[in-house]
Amino acid sequence: MDIKAKLHALSDAGYAAFQRRLIPNIPPETIIGVRTPELRKLAKEMIKSGEADGFIASLPHDSFEENQLHAFIINACRDFGECVADIDRFLPHVDNWATCDVISPKAVKKHLPEFYEKIKEWLRSDRVYTVRFGVEMLLNLYLDGAFLPEMPALVAAVSSGEYYVRMVVAWYFAEALAKQPATAMPFFEERRLDKWTHNKAIQKAVESYRIPPEMKAELKAHRMARR
Repeated sequence: MDIKAKLHALSDAGYAAFQRRLIPNIPPETIIGVRTPELRKLAKEMIKSGEADGFIASLPHDSFEENQLHAFIINACRDFGECVADIDRFLPHVDNWATCDVISPKAVKKHLPEFYEKIKEWLRSDRVYTVRFGVEMLLNLYLDGAFLPEMPALVAAVSSGEYYVRMVVAWYFAEALAKQPATAMPFFEERRLDKWTHNKAIQKAVESYRIPPEMKAELKAHRMARR
């Protein structure tokens, strides 16, 4: 299968224009305009035909859609060690929030203690989307039964002026306030986050239907003044 030809055959000019507005930090010509259901379907076809392994070995890719395909193939991997190795190879090539956020590996869910050790490595990276991915994994997989009280401090220690990192840290703490309030609230009482992230997390939490009114009132009182 000629993957590039297949992607161009599936392209939608209007959808490409829409995607380019959503992901302004990558070259617009790298966005072909293939809708997500079509990409998921193609990824399944590539796995079934045996073409997926060769495809994910050929980095870097030329288009946004090829990166999305790569992520969907990783998500379907069933072997934990292979999955983590594939993620490790791919993360340095992730250059936008949409590709980062679509990586949701199924194989790691039965290996959360081991995966946590890898996440800690990613949080120390100097790559924007590697760090974002690490925080996202703590957000998506470790705020319920696998939660450890040390985890919010790891996220708070992430130091970055990059918007896409700061936003995911705010998102993490908004979710932590809903799921682990006793551990998360001191970060706001003690103002342990930078002002922008602190206020953005409060904004997200106040907008959430899962945060009780009394907590919302307390959080509003902890907002930092803009000046």
